[in-house]
Amino acid sequence: MFARVFSGGLLGVEAYRIEVEVDCGGGIGQIHIVGLPDASVKESQERVRSAIKACDFLMPPGKKWIVNMAPADTRKEGPSYDLPIAVGILASTKHIPSDRLSEFWMVGELGLDGGIRATTGVLPLAASCRAEGFKGIIIPEENAKEAELIEGLDVYPVSHLKQVVSILSNKGNGNAVRSDAKATFERACRLASNTLDFSDVKGQQFPKRALIIAASGRHNTLMVGSPGSGKSMLAQRLPSIMPNLEFNEAIELTKLYSVAGLLKAKCSLLTQRPFRAPHHSASICGLVGGGSYPRPGEISLSHLGVLFLDELTEFPRAHIDALRQPLEMGSVTISRAHQTLSYPASFLLIGACNPCPCGYRGDQFKYCSCSAYQADRYWSRLSGPFLARIDLHIEVSRLSETELTSSGQTTSEQMRLQVNAAVERQKRRFAEGEPFVFNGQLSQLQMKRFCKIDTLSADLLARAIIQLGLSARAYDRVLRIARTIADLQDADQITATHIAEAIRYRTIRSWSH
Repeated sequence: MFARVFSGGLLGVEAYRIEVEVDCGGGIGQIHIVGLPDASVKESQERVRSAIKACDFLMPPGKKWIVNMAPADTRKEGPSYDLPIAVGILASTKHIPSDRLSEFWMVGELGLDGGIRATTGVLPLAASCRAEGFKGIIIPEENAKEAELIEGLDVYPVSHLKQVVSILSNKGNGNAVRSDAKATFERACRLASNTLDFSDVKGQQFPKRALIIAASGRHNTLMVGSPGSGKSMLAQRLPSIMPNLEFNEAIELTKLYSVAGLLKAKCSLLTQRPFRAPHHSASICGLVGGGSYPRPGEISLSHLGVLFLDELTEFPRAHIDALRQPLEMGSVTISRAHQTLSYPASFLLIGACNPCPCGYRGDQFKYCSCSAYQADRYWSRLSGPFLARIDLHIEVSRLSETELTSSGQTTSEQMRLQVNAAVERQKRRFAEGEPFVFNGQLSQLQMKRFCKIDTLSADLLARAIIQLGLSARAYDRVLRIARTIADLQDADQITATHIAEAIRYRTIRSWSH
């Protein structure tokens, strides 16, 4: 007898429908799986056999089961297909009716005792199930909160194969669950709190101002300073001044973390912007994504949040240059022989490094032991094209005795109010229905609309191009920064004052001379 069960697979952060077709015929009791299964899918035949036995069902002797996973030209990975394969086998041997199989998607890993374990990527699978028009999805109990975020979909959380059999046989033992996802999100946002606050940071008014600009317009930033000047401390508190996640952003981010298997057991929806700080020894696959079985890298896991690269000059140059395309496009594309995947990667990059190998070049209190050649070689680890994609170049100076003995005065809440006001001003410039982008991501056409300057500002910018040798990309970035500065001051027109402050953040290369 033939049976068809529906499940789903993942391509990046999106899901697609998979049809698990099972045909029962004469043979010697084998389960043969086709359709580009990987090793973990092939091994499911033993897990399925033991789970069915644990449910007191008899697999008829002298039978052979052919399991086809369509479409057959996409690779199937992971143990989440155990449940649909087991249900297909039971339906093909008439242990359960097949009339309700077309109503559901099913995902879940089976234990040898018939228990159903959690799996990854349930949120995008549930979203695709709803988009395909199915009535509900049967998932492991541990993934229930995750799937409930999709409105209009019946979610059936189960912990054992017997429960699935009861649901499909209309014998109860399974109740559909639905929840108000937006209410859940709003409640979680109210309970969330940042433990790190800018009030902990003494002094550093200039870097704090730069980070307000960075958070307001999504401008990538490089902080340079001697050891212990507070670069890491400043960067770690940046998420506390960024606008709160919106519901759609939270869903998008949660999908990504679901695919990566990083959702915590009690956390079904992310409510805070991510802050990722990979070590400089991370592999390029760990940073950008990919691998034999492609997974999101750190740049994708920092999507809609902050990617902090401490000791930036210690990262291999190839790793740093691999960030150039994601910084421009807001996504990363991973190409392999059998498939091409795209992961979102719209992040705010914050880099931090010392001004020289010893760390004290330009320091007022400690002598620098590095030669000019050593300093130039140190800075050559960062390519010109990469530095051109950094908007704000700021110096984090050593604190004076007065600043060290004082207490921090500026709080994250005060800074966030400024950021929120600037972001709202940016949003008002866009027509209704027009996609919103931050100032740091404005296209050339949008810059012509929003970044108009007067004659005095144009003259000042022209002199800066000559004196600083600004490239065309750097010229555009100065204009984008000036637009954000004007928004922070609630100004419609970019003035020479805004241009002058923006130019101030383009002098980082002076440390290498």
